[in-house]
Formats: sequence, C-alpha cells, structure tokens
Amino acid sequence: MQIRLPSLVTRARTDHRPPRRGDRPHVVYLAIGFPPAAKSSAYRMRETANQFAARGWDVTVITIADESWEREYGLDHTLSDGVDPRIVVERLPLARADLETDIRAFSEARTLHPQRWIEEQRRQELRIFPEPVFGGWRTELERAVLRVHREHAADLLMTTCAPYVNLAVTWRLWQEHRVPYVIDFRDGWSVDVIGGKAAFDRDSAAGRWEEKVLAEARAVWCVNEPIADFYRERYEALRDQVRVVRNGYDEDCVPSATHRADPTEGLTFGYLGSINFAPALLDSVLTGWRLARRQDPLLARSRFEVRGHIGAGALREANAHMELLRAAAGDGVEFGGPVAKADVAATYGRWDALVLMLVGGRFVTSGKVYEYAASGLPVVSAHEVDHDASAVLAGHPLWTGAVGLDPRRLADSFVRAARLTVDATDDQRAAARTHARRYTRGAQLAPAVAEATATVGGAAIAGPGSHGTSSEGGQA
Repeated sequence: MQIRLPSLVTRARTDHRPPRRGDRPHVVYLAIGFPPAAKSSAYRMRETANQFAARGWDVTVITIADESWEREYGLDHTLSDGVDPRIVVERLPLARADLETDIRAFSEARTLHPQRWIEEQRRQELRIFPEPVFGGWRTELERAVLRVHREHAADLLMTTCAPYVNLAVTWRLWQEHRVPYVIDFRDGWSVDVIGGKAAFDRDSAAGRWEEKVLAEARAVWCVNEPIADFYRERYEALRDQVRVVRNGYDEDCVPSATHRADPTEGLTFGYLGSINFAPALLDSVLTGWRLARRQDPLLARSRFEVRGHIGAGALREANAHMELLRAAAGDGVEFGGPVAKADVAATYGRWDALVLMLVGGRFVTSGKVYEYAASGLPVVSAHEVDHDASAVLAGHPLWTGAVGLDPRRLADSFVRAARLTVDATDDQRAAARTHARRYTRGAQLAPAVAEATATVGGAAIAGPGSHGTSSEGGQA
C-alpha cells in the first residue's frame, strides 16, 4: 500500500531546479537511497549521477524524503557534499510504515494485532507489485516519473535496484513514451546472492516482471561476474546487454598515509560497515579474536573497534549483535557507532589492521572490500573461502587470506595480521594501494556511463569534470 508522510512532508520536494541548458540531454535517475541516506548504495548512486552530469547531461534524481531514511539507517549529510550541484533531486513523501516508532500514529489494528497487521500490509503490497515492503510505492513513483518527463523530456531513464518496484516504474515510462533505459541491478533480483541459487522461477509473478523489463533494457549492470553470469545464463537473449560494473571505492575515503604501529602500546583492529549479517558470524569473529588474544601477547594488549550501522528502525543498536559486542568488552572490543562519510579516511588512518566481515559467498562482493584493499593496511577476512571478495583481494600483499569462519582459523589470521602490521614495509603498503587502484569508483562507473550515453545517440559530450566527487580522470 502507499504510505505517505503527512506529518513530516506534505508534498514532493525539489532540492533545486536549475534552468534547462539548451540541447543538453536529460537522464532521469530512479535512485531510492540517494544521499543523504546513510546506506552503502548511496556512494554508487552519487557517483553515477555525478558521472552523467560530468558528461553533459541534465540529471534529475528521484528518491524519497530524508525523514524516511531517519526511520531506517539514518542520514549522513556529508554524503550530500559530494553531489554535483547541477543535479536536481526530487524527494517523494514515501516511507516504510512498518518502521514507524511513534505509537500515536498506530491504527487500532496495528496496536492490538501487530503481526497480523504486518502480514496484511505485505499482502496489499504484493497485490500492487510482487515485492513485499515496497510494492505499494509503485503508483506514487510512476506518477513522479511521468510528471518529471512531462516537465523535462527524458532521453534516458537510469534505474537502480533495490527496491525492485522501480522496474514497474521503468516499464510504465517505456510503455507510454518509449524512453530507453539502463538497469543497475547491483545484486540482481532473481538470484539469491546469499544462497547462491535462483530466488524465484521465471514463470512466477516476479519472474515475468523481471524478464519483461530486462528484455527492453539497453544495458543491465551487475556488481560482479558471478551475478552477471547468472543473468547471461538465465536470459540467453540478454547476454550482450549484461555488464559487470563493480562498486569500487572513493579515493577520499582512504588515508593518504598510514601511521606507524606502536607494538608496546598494542594495536587497533577495526571494522567499518553495516552489520546486517547473522549474529553467528559476529560471534565467530569475536571468539576468534578472544582466542588470538590468549595466544599472542601483542594482541592481548590490543583492541578491536567496530563501527557502522547495526539494525534499522526500532531495532537500531538494540539487537543480538549489540549484546555480543557488549559481552566482548572485556576482550578489548568497542562499538563506536556509525562513521560519517567525511570521517571515513581519518578512521582508517588511526587503525592498524582491518577485519572484513561479510555474509554470503561467490555472488557477494560488498562495497567495503575496495576501501579495505586501498587502505594500505593488513586485512583479516571473516567470510566464506569461495567469496567474490577473495577475487578482489587476491594478490594483495597484506591480506591474510580467506580461511572461512572457524574461530580457531580466524585466531590464526588475527595473529598473522598483527605480525604484518608490525613488519610491513613502505613498499608493501604502497603495493597494497597500487593493487586496489583499478577499483576506484570512477574507474568502474565512467566506462559504463559513457556506453549508456552512446546508446541514446551520443548527444551528450564529455564534460570538463564533475563538480562533485567523480574520479573519471583517474581511471586505471
């Protein structure tokens, strides 16, 4: 069902609307999660929009209200600092009703039977579009895209998922106005990236939607080769349209230099990222850390700092993960909360080694692995051995390797990382940064945006550079 925010936002809000620039082409970008949303996908969305602006496009981003993100993971306004000022951002008054925490806004049905209320919500959403939680946003999003197109005709629609209801909106604009489109699937819809298999059949409601919309796409972007191969095999006719466009890292997120560890004072290991994996994974890492401290005197006087978002809505920092972290305080484990985008480089700059905790296997990469690789710091991998992050880190001179999630093997990795931290030479740290340089976000996205530009007639021209954080000029 459609959920609006009458108490917070009374109408769709436009951040700024510069005058139209002559014959500049116009791309409408469906990007739910655009800055200042404190979501990892916001980095990719920001760079994509900046790249289009740098190539001479007028860019209109369609996302949801800032107040909506406050209900979920929160806001990071430093993310907005890097958005090209020429970009127009439309923020729609849509929100997840299930994340509302003000009980004064609850209906009688929700108050008396909360689980039954949630189930009915999901049923209503699925009637509109086969995606729980977001299916009910379809009508509002369609209206917004059609309105923007009427006001400033779109030459291209750029759609990023999730939510996958964006596909219905994309199809509506295609049906009515034949606006060509590119889909940035990132993780994909019909692939279960955690389980490594199909999430639904081709003849299901979701499968029919996916196949229909992908069939007309100018290009389909995925974040790694396993996901891209899944789609090439699932839809043979789309083989030439599927592209790998990795996430990459922003160069302003890595420290320019690494401080020297002081073994007499102990080391600081760090994790930065959203903690959205199972508590069992965190428990394995904390157990491995505890075992390592028992067997290594250097680690016994070291600390492990965990930073990032834990939980969403009412469960933010009130869940099993927080209980595990609090219980590990006696082992030198600290939780410091989220880190603003502007403070990421400084955070890495005061750590001695990094711990990469990831869910899934070969279909999962994560965005943080690129920052970790570029940091010049030793990296402990806490994920399955057959994981796409291993492909990114392969050959990294300060990587301890993927050993799975057995606490005893993780303990050995912590000990090895401690030795690397103390013994690493300047040349090794420089080699680690060089290894990662091909993964700058601009280097990953610029060719894909250039190709998208060419597919609609090449009307746009390569601009002198983005006013935001686009790193197009620094491609590998």
